[in-house]
Amino acid sequence: MQINADLHVHSKYSMASSPRMELPTIAVEAAKKGIDLVGTGDCIHPKWLLDIRQAAVDDETIRINDTDFVLTTEIEDKNRVHHLLVLPSISKAEELAEVMGKHGNLATDGRPTIKLDGVGIAEAARDVGALVGPCHAFTPWTALYASHDSLGDCYGDMTDYISFVELGLSADSDYADRIKELQRLTFLTNSDAHSPWANKLAREFTRFEVPDVTFDGLEKAILREGGYNATLNVGFYPQEGKYNESACIKCYTNYTLDECLSGNWRCSCGGRIKKGVHDRINELADFDEPVHPGYRPDYVHIIPLAEIIMMAVGHSSINTKGVQTPWNALVGQFGSEVTVLLEADPAELGIVDKKIVDAILAFRHNEVILHPGGGGQYGWIELPQGIKLRSGAKNDVQKQKSLMDF
Repeated sequence: MQINADLHVHSKYSMASSPRMELPTIAVEAAKKGIDLVGTGDCIHPKWLLDIRQAAVDDETIRINDTDFVLTTEIEDKNRVHHLLVLPSISKAEELAEVMGKHGNLATDGRPTIKLDGVGIAEAARDVGALVGPCHAFTPWTALYASHDSLGDCYGDMTDYISFVELGLSADSDYADRIKELQRLTFLTNSDAHSPWANKLAREFTRFEVPDVTFDGLEKAILREGGYNATLNVGFYPQEGKYNESACIKCYTNYTLDECLSGNWRCSCGGRIKKGVHDRINELADFDEPVHPGYRPDYVHIIPLAEIIMMAVGHSSINTKGVQTPWNALVGQFGSEVTVLLEADPAELGIVDKKIVDAILAFRHNEVILHPGGGGQYGWIELPQGIKLRSGAKNDVQKQKSLMDF
């Protein structure tokens, strides 16, 4: 069975999260998106854990309408590295909460800060039978490769227990597969959503082949056991990230790594240059070009359908009638946003303006033009054949992105 999964989201109890990040709303919006399995997020927060238990069918099953949930949480360690844990049951989440509560205040934030390092968090995950790996591993903040030069530096003698790495919005398979130590790990693409709406939830997701929609089935796919595995990664172009290129945080001028080094990471305007993800990958890389292991699935670059429509019609917001009407028509016709973006027959997309169809196909065929971000300024995308995102719309896209995006 093939399922689409977004394993990293946050509840209404996380900082900067929408109050609508509640299980029933997430379930409804996930179905519109085409997502079968969603991580609960924040599962060791006391109030959220109570909400989860009240919604659960049993200790291991959380299902609302046609959407299944699996217990997940993001934890920040004492070195400001973020880790994603996927747990087998509510009772195991309660066990983990008891342990983590000794090292931090779990009620302060849905994503708690714990006074343990990566080794301690991985040990706690192992003790409750959870899967664990680094979140958004390449961002220049709160990430594995921001604080460490290797998995071993972070996880020590627990390194072999790490089973996945979350690429995050800053990287894709081509970036990560230049690093030899990541070759054995399953790559996850997740949204890190703080809002349930379609431009946030599952803006990145992973498709898995699983025996069933349970923790055990997901575990088999992530560990690549019994012929099960991840079959597709879907996410943003890394160039869209606001720290893709090394650039000045004041005027956003981009610099090559050699220029950064020769200028002592100072811009001609006097501002500080922030090292970009692309250059950090070059520092860490074992291979000049990506080397994909045989089991590595394709990575499809896409952005939310509402943003594609907004670009195509030249509007300055995804909330206009000119965007929402074709979005609703397409999702209503094909059942989900994922189907529209990746699978619908192009000949059948003609229920909307041809400009929208052409924009969807431009992403499918990897024909868009990328303008990389850097220094804290998001990159942007230009459509081919002179149809591009006008300045006002570009700024609106940047404003709509969460402050948690990189």
